[in-house]
Amino acid sequence: MSTAPDVATHVPALADPAHPAVGAATALLADYRPGARFLGTPTRTLLGQGAHSEVPHDERPLAARVAQTLGQARADGAESPVVVGAVPFDQSAPAALAVPAALRTAPPLAADPLIALPAEAPARADWRIRQVPAPEVYGASVAAAVDRMWRGEFSKVVLARTLELECAEPLDVPAMLQRLARRDAGGYTFALPTGPARTLIGASPELLVSRRGRRVIANPLAGSIPRSDDLAEDVRRAAALLQSAKDLHEHAVVVDAVHQALAPFCADMTVPAKPTLIRTAAMWHLSTTVTGTLAGPGASALELACALHPTPAVCGTPTDTARDVIRDSEPFDRGFFTGMVGWGDATGDGEWVVTIRCAEAERDSLRLFAGAGVVAASEPEAETAETAAKFRTFLAAVGAEL
Repeated sequence: MSTAPDVATHVPALADPAHPAVGAATALLADYRPGARFLGTPTRTLLGQGAHSEVPHDERPLAARVAQTLGQARADGAESPVVVGAVPFDQSAPAALAVPAALRTAPPLAADPLIALPAEAPARADWRIRQVPAPEVYGASVAAAVDRMWRGEFSKVVLARTLELECAEPLDVPAMLQRLARRDAGGYTFALPTGPARTLIGASPELLVSRRGRRVIANPLAGSIPRSDDLAEDVRRAAALLQSAKDLHEHAVVVDAVHQALAPFCADMTVPAKPTLIRTAAMWHLSTTVTGTLAGPGASALELACALHPTPAVCGTPTDTARDVIRDSEPFDRGFFTGMVGWGDATGDGEWVVTIRCAEAERDSLRLFAGAGVVAASEPEAETAETAAKFRTFLAAVGAEL
């Protein structure tokens, strides 16, 4: 496969794995404070302070608004402006994207040996937890969706539920971020302002799309099973996931959708015939890495992300029907959950990640989100258990139990 030379970006070259930049990435993690923009990916770590300019909300496509904001920042004298932030599940809703006034960069957290040091354990807290909807109500929604699938109305829907946590003490968001980052250093860790005194914080395993020069990568995940603390059982579960007809079908639907969405932009693409496995601290996931070469330099990483979003991995198929089912079934607004977070620069390069394993933090309250892909073979009890397992990533970061 041939590609054009990579366009130089603002990001410094990654450290030689044999000689990692000790402390560079973890220093940015340690310097994070609420209101700043932190993003750690497998290729870089970013910490933005302040806002040179915010991306406006109007009738223009999001990618056009971002390109205009970056162009204006460059005209104002910013040498290599970068936009960082979050896009909601509903692309017509306001995004939370800005060009930071100051941006510090470092190699990825996983390349910093100091990330292996344990985070401080959560302080004891009396968490009040409310499940919305209640597990039995969620299970009934899954059963109702499955019944409609058997009648041929649609093929898949992703149904989510939330946990509302409240504590008597103010939240320590930097400490939560430390624990999330050190628990899964190779993933995508973020803490981004989405409103006054509100932070979107999480650790996602799923890359929606990245672009560097003409090189494009997408890594859809669909089909999951909880990890086990017992090694033999953990391996058995991983092997079973690779053989699960239900999960393999669910995964194939998502990979095909990603392929179809990116194909118009690409001169060539490589789509593996079979998925592999990736793991987080809490879950095993079926994973396929889709690669391609852009036919031309025009489409930015964000344009590609907007063309992909929402994939069947976070919404369902057909998309419009799945959106209707979600709206009718979920008693809350997803907001930025199952949207995307990431960065993009004025050359069009960037990384955009599916916003899962996340929470909205505000003063003394947290709202956690988790969803499960529902297909005709789904069972309400299994999907409820899957969402409970996905909550574990964040519950562990705050010292709470469901």
